[in-house]
Amino acid sequence: MPFKKYLLTGLLVWLPTAITFAVLLWLMDLLDGIFVGLLTVLQAVLPESLTGTLEYFKHIPGLGVILVFGGLLITGALVSNVAGRWWLVQWHRIQTNIPVFKTIYNSVKKVSDTLFSSNGNAFRTALLVQYPRPGAWTVAFQTGTPAGEVAQHLGPDFISVYVPTTPNPTSGFFLMMPRSDVIELEMSVDEALTYVISMGSVAPTASGIAPK
Repeated sequence: MPFKKYLLTGLLVWLPTAITFAVLLWLMDLLDGIFVGLLTVLQAVLPESLTGTLEYFKHIPGLGVILVFGGLLITGALVSNVAGRWWLVQWHRIQTNIPVFKTIYNSVKKVSDTLFSSNGNAFRTALLVQYPRPGAWTVAFQTGTPAGEVAQHLGPDFISVYVPTTPNPTSGFFLMMPRSDVIELEMSVDEALTYVISMGSVAPTASGIAPK
């Protein structure tokens, strides 16, 4: 029926926009909540003459997002020079000497440095691999190369591969595969992620290398 067809088509048009706005609103509420919590703590320790001013800031919507964004920009600018990098090293040293805290901090830092560092190789290359069995192909991402004891057992011609699930690419499988068993694609990581999330319905614009 045309009615059902039009309804589904309209849903497909507006659903991505609605979800995007919902995520942004949720993030703004989360940051505002954290900001209000910090102001509440400050009200408890500061003189009563300043609590009225802090109460006013509590009712400004989106102020938490602006302050977090500004704080990130200022932090990035400060640590981009020699003096800022020295303070960053001291800050890192303090956190790596706190019992229990250092275990979580070191793990998170290693992952974030690998994923977001401009010098890293994680998620920089889209691949075509055979998974979960020979003859079945899927899109994956190179996350690096095996190191340490694992590399000693496998040899130099292996790479680390992340195979995302569909339609949620935040979960997946970590594999170490021979370099000869993977095909490097020309498509960008963004195009490959879109291809995975859409379950193959949104074809990449870049021309990849087809399996032989």
